[in-house]
Amino acid sequence: MQFSASVPIDSASLNVAVLGSTGSIGSSTLDVIRGSNGRLVPFLLAAHRSTTALLAQAQACRPRWIVVVDPAAAGEIDRAALPAGTQLAIGPEALDELVKSPEIDRVVAAIVGAAGLRSTWAALEAGKTVALANKETLVMAGPLVMRLAEQTGGKIVPVDSEHSAIHQALRAGSASEVSRIVLTASGGPFRLRPIETLVSVTSAEALQHPTWSMGPKITIDSATMMNKSLELIEARWLFDVPAEKLGVLVHPQSIVHSMVEFIDGSVMAQLSPPDMRLPIQYALGYPQRIAGPARRFDFSKNTSLEFEPPDPRRFPALRLGYEAAARGGTSGCVLNAANEEAVRGFLAGELRFTDIVEVCARVLSEHPFQADPSLDDIRRIDAWARQEVVSWACV
Repeated sequence: MQFSASVPIDSASLNVAVLGSTGSIGSSTLDVIRGSNGRLVPFLLAAHRSTTALLAQAQACRPRWIVVVDPAAAGEIDRAALPAGTQLAIGPEALDELVKSPEIDRVVAAIVGAAGLRSTWAALEAGKTVALANKETLVMAGPLVMRLAEQTGGKIVPVDSEHSAIHQALRAGSASEVSRIVLTASGGPFRLRPIETLVSVTSAEALQHPTWSMGPKITIDSATMMNKSLELIEARWLFDVPAEKLGVLVHPQSIVHSMVEFIDGSVMAQLSPPDMRLPIQYALGYPQRIAGPARRFDFSKNTSLEFEPPDPRRFPALRLGYEAAARGGTSGCVLNAANEEAVRGFLAGELRFTDIVEVCARVLSEHPFQADPSLDDIRRIDAWARQEVVSWACV
């Protein structure tokens, strides 16, 4: 993947579509838009079923379109409460069509989980620049998505803080000069908790992240470190690097967001306070940098940066990420689907905390592997993996 800027964007405003606008990434995106001094314009806001929050955002931002993806939830929208000039569209088909609009310059793909693949695919089909916050898109269908972007001229700029850091660091050298890529991880809330007590972790405990404020699913993923497993797979396809060139380090302060080591021994790292508005504003402005509301690093304060290798006994999910990144094919899709369903089961009280990784490992090892799946194959294997987790939880 090339990171040099071929055609810089001019000073004209950019119309932004925010998919998943009512979630944590979507809300942060709207902060960035508000802080852009008119450089960024909210053109489309989409949510699955959070209609009250979506309507409030519409009244505050006055976009051209709002989209409620779940038709059943759309009935809760009071059309009379929409601001003048804002139109309502309903359903996933409407969203797919609207993201292709020639009036849209940037698409922020922040729909959580496998559900985000469809609209991201539609945006790339239209050759859009996608600020990708939905890591599951590349975890599930990395080779297909990257091939599509190459064919249509679409561009993917990552929003995950780790992949944004890598994206920035890679601008310091060519792909052939990269020795390895290291993703950092906070270690979550259980980095120091006795391993034998993890089986009794409650959902309330797991949702207490030490440095980031995120939605429930990604917060649980951070506690198991499954998020880092999925990020390894995402990095494999996004940056076109083999699994053996990828590594993970635990960094509790969450200030160094990732690093790239080059063949001469130089290491480029991106540092900033833990604030998702920075990678969002980087992705929306790329290839330029734009000012925004992201927090700044305070160099007047004493700061210590710690790094340690992750304990494989504490974080067995990492092994699954390396395995899926190395094997490719349907492995990433199965791991993602199994994890989504297992996290749902844990939050619902159907599975123990330690069951999440255990059931994912079982489904991954037993799935009918395909080396070169189609998009339809991806959808089928996704459904199969979810059903396997449900069956396991019911035993």
